[in-house]
Amino acid sequence: MRRLIAIVTLFAAAAAYAAPPSQESVEQLLAATRAEATIDAMFSSLEPMMRQSMQQATQGKPLSAQQQRVLDAVPPRFAAIIRQELGWQKMKPLYVQIYQETFEQQEVDGMLAFYASPAGQAFVNKMPVVMQKSMALSQQMMKSVLPRMQQAMKEALAQAKAAN
Repeated sequence: MRRLIAIVTLFAAAAAYAAPPSQESVEQLLAATRAEATIDAMFSSLEPMMRQSMQQATQGKPLSAQQQRVLDAVPPRFAAIIRQELGWQKMKPLYVQIYQETFEQQEVDGMLAFYASPAGQAFVNKMPVVMQKSMALSQQMMKSVLPRMQQAMKEALAQAKAAN
């Protein structure tokens, strides 16, 4: 009988160990990692990136004042649509669901403990700088990769034409 109680207790403990995290604990984790601020920062960089892409796409092409006004109006409109459709109010419930499906309560508790620590707070505070530097480095590296990719594409197209 004692053995049966021990086995049942062991299985109950294992089930509790593998329990999905509560909505409250996931929301605490999202707050501790400043997930909303991260999304807001992404939105802040969206419009300038769109403007830069449009400038690169039209570089060397003369535009009338009217065409320039139309192009200048596009990034804020697109950014507003993206903010509306992918804003924190719509995304938060999806993040909670994903975290609940992916992590166990014990894992979320461990992450909460980490992010409450000085090291965790340093991570959260410094990660935007790390991401910014990583993106700048990636963009710099792509400058040398892009011509090689374009050359490979030209060669592939030439081979495709020759095969016909």
